[in-house]
Amino acid sequence: MGSSVSFQPWEQAFNPVFKFAYQAFQQSKTVFALNHKTMSSRLTNFMVPQREENIQSLPPEVINKMRQRLDQLLEIDWQEAEQGIYPKSVLFDNAWNDFFQYYPMVWMDLIPTVERIQKKRYQEFSADIDTEGYPSYYLQNFHHQTDGYLSDLSANLYDLQVELLFNGAADAMRRRILAPLKTGLSDITSLESRNTKILDVACGTGRTLRFLRGMLSKVSLYGVDLSPAYLRKANQLLSEIPGELPQLIQGNAESLPFVDDYFHGLSCVFTFHELPATARQNVINEMFRVLKPEGVLVICDSIQAVDSPELKPMMENFPAMFHEPYYKHYIYDDFEKRLTDAGFQITSISNHFASKYWVAHKPSSTR
Repeated sequence: MGSSVSFQPWEQAFNPVFKFAYQAFQQSKTVFALNHKTMSSRLTNFMVPQREENIQSLPPEVINKMRQRLDQLLEIDWQEAEQGIYPKSVLFDNAWNDFFQYYPMVWMDLIPTVERIQKKRYQEFSADIDTEGYPSYYLQNFHHQTDGYLSDLSANLYDLQVELLFNGAADAMRRRILAPLKTGLSDITSLESRNTKILDVACGTGRTLRFLRGMLSKVSLYGVDLSPAYLRKANQLLSEIPGELPQLIQGNAESLPFVDDYFHGLSCVFTFHELPATARQNVINEMFRVLKPEGVLVICDSIQAVDSPELKPMMENFPAMFHEPYYKHYIYDDFEKRLTDAGFQITSISNHFASKYWVAHKPSSTR
């Protein structure tokens, strides 16, 4: 059921050019993000000097380790595109219109963000935002974002802010779910059929769904998220690319609005570190329920202390610099146990740059 990829001779001849363009593109994103973070951090620390007291200085060896991991991530990103796992065009998928339109607003939003940090206001929402019906753990200004995940402004700034946070590598980390998902699906179903169904859990603005559509043009894609604002943004961004529009549904991942054994594949990116422990297990249990027997699950989230103890200072800085109330528990959480308790069989665990990946499948017989 797998698919083979062949390259035209002209494409092979231009591979060095494509690779150079990709490297230049990524390096420019990294330099831009580092300069942005340097300036914004200086401004924030000037206005909130006590913030620096809770932030550890990173040893040179940690900084060098992260540079090496970033280089390794980008090399894998290029190699998987060159192998035909996804088109090279996916490597250059960047929301330029949003960048030019919203980057000035990132700076404009810094002032109210600093005010919230100063006054330790972490659950603040505009009066016109209806917060009724959302779980209490969700009603947070994660990353000190204005209106949390519930406003159009937040949705418009989110992807840009995350790229800046991860030094221009957020998309490359997201794309690490593509190869294991494609491999797992090819073992059980056709990659060229609309009958093949994939759900991105907590899909946000649809960034992962864009990459999935770029890799798998024919399958049926679904996204579920709690935020109506982020789903509106996802609908906008996904409408810009070819292929059938993914079905986007507002819902809580703790109670997925789908019948049992419905999807061949599931993805979940950058979600679990923003959930309390009980909710994490509930979401994993629900993913097991809606996945078909032999179906594949791929999770991407933050690195954990057990895998990268030398990077603990960086991990411990994260909740001190950003409002991440569940992160400290997450980095010590036993996800292997959570997955197996739900019934999953773990296929692989890996780390790339600042992210960790679990690949698991649902056994053919779950009774």
